[in-house]
Amino acid sequence: MSLAAAGFAAPVWANPPAKSLRPVLRPKGLGKVSAPGIDTLVRNAKVSGKLSVAVARVGSGEVLESFGAQSAQPPASVAKALTALYALHYLGGGHRFQTKVVATGPIKNGVVQGDLVLRGGGDPTLDTDGLADLARTLKATGVRGVSGRFLVWGGAMAQVARIDRKQPDHAGYNPAVSGLSLNYNRVHFEWKRSASGYVTTMDARTNKYRPAVSVAKMKVSNRDLPVYTYKAVGKEDHWTVARSALANGGARWLPVRQPELYAGDVFRTMARSHGIQLKAPKITQSAPRGTVMATHQSPDLRTILKGMLKYSTNITAEMVGMAASHARGAQVGSLKASANAMNAWAAETLGMRHAALVDHSGLGEASRMRADELASVLARAGQHEVLKPILKDIALRDGNGRVNKAHPLKVKAKTGTLYFVSALAGYISGPNNTELAFAIFGADVDARARLIGPDRERPKGSRTFNSRSKKLQQKLIERWAAVYRA
Repeated sequence: MSLAAAGFAAPVWANPPAKSLRPVLRPKGLGKVSAPGIDTLVRNAKVSGKLSVAVARVGSGEVLESFGAQSAQPPASVAKALTALYALHYLGGGHRFQTKVVATGPIKNGVVQGDLVLRGGGDPTLDTDGLADLARTLKATGVRGVSGRFLVWGGAMAQVARIDRKQPDHAGYNPAVSGLSLNYNRVHFEWKRSASGYVTTMDARTNKYRPAVSVAKMKVSNRDLPVYTYKAVGKEDHWTVARSALANGGARWLPVRQPELYAGDVFRTMARSHGIQLKAPKITQSAPRGTVMATHQSPDLRTILKGMLKYSTNITAEMVGMAASHARGAQVGSLKASANAMNAWAAETLGMRHAALVDHSGLGEASRMRADELASVLARAGQHEVLKPILKDIALRDGNGRVNKAHPLKVKAKTGTLYFVSALAGYISGPNNTELAFAIFGADVDARARLIGPDRERPKGSRTFNSRSKKLQQKLIERWAAVYRA
């Protein structure tokens, strides 16, 4: 199959090596190793769509080799690497987000003479354990009740119903976003078969607690498809699930669309366990003022970003990205507006003139990025020192597809995967002590455009695309290590 038929552009050599592209891999004793050209690797991989790849020398940022560099492609979750740099630039690695409990009036005989407010501070890692700590601290102040309302506030950042509107309603990786977010804005749905049908629970579980929630409800329906349906009913998330899909039992995380009320519901339960009676939570649009009764701090931003890059948590990327945009002074009314602020920063500060992201997580398929620009940024000393330590180790495999722990190359990178999109960017190091930075973006945009409704889940051909893409990525890494003496 020709390159034109495969949909790939001709290679562009930024700085071709002076010697043959089939060098002798060093140190001595490893023998001669063939290093086929990128065009050969691409042709043999038989991956549909288009490819944009580049490799650069760490330190100088010099792009050594690129292929299809003029063709910007969807970066998928590799976008989170840029978001991490953005957040560190404006917030700093030691930044901690704070969630507070605020009393709007004085305390008399253990009762707040006014409202009690759960005030979100944009913490993407807040969980049920954190709310339990807040309730415990509140009890220690002597508070036993509230004469007024129990309010929840998530206005520290723009509220978004879902990260990407094209994703299925039940995708746990596509929740609502708010300045008050709990358990990555996911609720735990569990079902068990009983003599009379199924017993279902919806809770906000952690390893310590499993409080039931009232803002998310589930009903089992007698049907085959769709597996899930969702509808907002007032201030509640109403779900149905197909009985035929449940088998004997199981569990999964579902997205939350009422994040402030979800957090308030759980905090009310935690407070009740300490003898503090609160009314049902209500959303307030005004930032609360009063006496801070309890504060919960997040881990430092560097730790948060390391977890984000390891587990690819979309909501974390969106929340730290919006927090960075606020710190930049941008008007942030939506994810796209915040992403535009990050694009402007990337162009001004990093020289990434073609970065065009629509969010901070890479979930939106309309995002585009060029491999040569990202590889050059990653290779510069400043970004390398900041980003490499928080990227995850990527395992290389042997010819049988098994993890090869003895492989001489070490790769620390960020992966990115959507249906018919596969990306990888990071660092290569090996026995010759030359470190390289690289970016690989591959996408079959036409195949993604054909995904409609149920076809967006496990579409035909997507597994083959992903498997071939992963193999090509390793071939490229091994080629660059051979040619440029990693």
